[in-house]
Amino acid sequence: MSPDRNPIEHLWKELKHAVWRKNPPNLRQLEQFAHKEWAKIPAERCKSLIESDGEWDFHWCGVGWLKENLYMEEHVRVNHFRNHYELTRKDFMLKNLKRFKKNLEREASCTEGSKCDFFPCTFALPNEYHLFVEEFKRNPGSTWIMKPAAKSQGAGIFLFKKLKDIMEWRKHDGTRSEEQKDAAQVESYVAQRYIENPYLLGGRKFDLRVYLMVTSYFPLKAWLYREGFARLSSTRFSLSSIDDKYVHLTNVAVQKTAPDYDPEKGCKWKIQKLRRYLTAKHGRQVVESLFKEMDNIFISSLQSVQKIIINDKHCFELYGYDIMLDENLKPLTGKEKRVGGYDLIWNDGPVYSEDVDPEIFGCSSLKANTYLGCANDREHQLNTLVKLFPGQKRI
Repeated sequence: MSPDRNPIEHLWKELKHAVWRKNPPNLRQLEQFAHKEWAKIPAERCKSLIESDGEWDFHWCGVGWLKENLYMEEHVRVNHFRNHYELTRKDFMLKNLKRFKKNLEREASCTEGSKCDFFPCTFALPNEYHLFVEEFKRNPGSTWIMKPAAKSQGAGIFLFKKLKDIMEWRKHDGTRSEEQKDAAQVESYVAQRYIENPYLLGGRKFDLRVYLMVTSYFPLKAWLYREGFARLSSTRFSLSSIDDKYVHLTNVAVQKTAPDYDPEKGCKWKIQKLRRYLTAKHGRQVVESLFKEMDNIFISSLQSVQKIIINDKHCFELYGYDIMLDENLKPLTGKEKRVGGYDLIWNDGPVYSEDVDPEIFGCSSLKANTYLGCANDREHQLNTLVKLFPGQKRI
């Protein structure tokens, strides 16, 4: 089967409908991929190929495909765990984080429970509507944000300060009769206290997009991607107008529609650039502490669903974390430890950059194997490995 020579744009559009007969390509290397010996199978042939015996290795599948395919060959890999939504849906993630925090406080201590204090006061609606109203009345004048539980790219999000602002939504949920509820299911939302004091870059709000890959939940094995980016709003931050989505929503899909959006400049900073900026402004120790707190967010969130995710050796998941910083830099939401820019940060326990026994040297004196925002020197690493195999060409 010959390689697909179609334009890169076509490859990107078809990526999620592709079956690959080699290990999956790095998404950042699609241009090189188009001219290498990769065989891409058109979408219309996927079904017959997948149903055949042992003809494929990796499928970048939609979540619906998993429901129809319970059994897979030993060597097959797919890009979702079967109940991945326990962490990717906002309302389910909230439920699992709250339960995990309560369990830590009950079984360990309040100090351990405080490790989960990385998300603002949040309620799942309509189930927790009455609890939300009580909290809302205890804090008059606060700004809240409503987010659909199962949507992305900023769709359906709005800010509010008064209960009457969500009455239109309220009319369509808890006040209806059982017959009405059966007729049309209410869309679930989460109501979250808005971060009114975000850390700003040039007066503009931003959040971080960080990627984490989980290859196993039992034991838990997680890889943190070194690269990521900050998504900036196109308008200076202000609470005077909570209806301006270009001020408060940093989603790229939203910002690209702003009247003054400049496609040449875009609305992103590489996370390496952000880390250098923060280090120059606040010092290395402060920034290292910040990124360590972010590691805690990743691991705690995974542990919150570890016991309920259906672990399957055929599955892995690539999570995209969105993390905001407040003005105090508090983040809110073999021995191979590095693969293609990913660093192994948890392997049934914390992973350290030094290959020593933590019981002998003590965990406090060891550096975690996390390099978020550092240079991705994968090419140098591969060239170093090539020296071990004479006759191989350099990258």
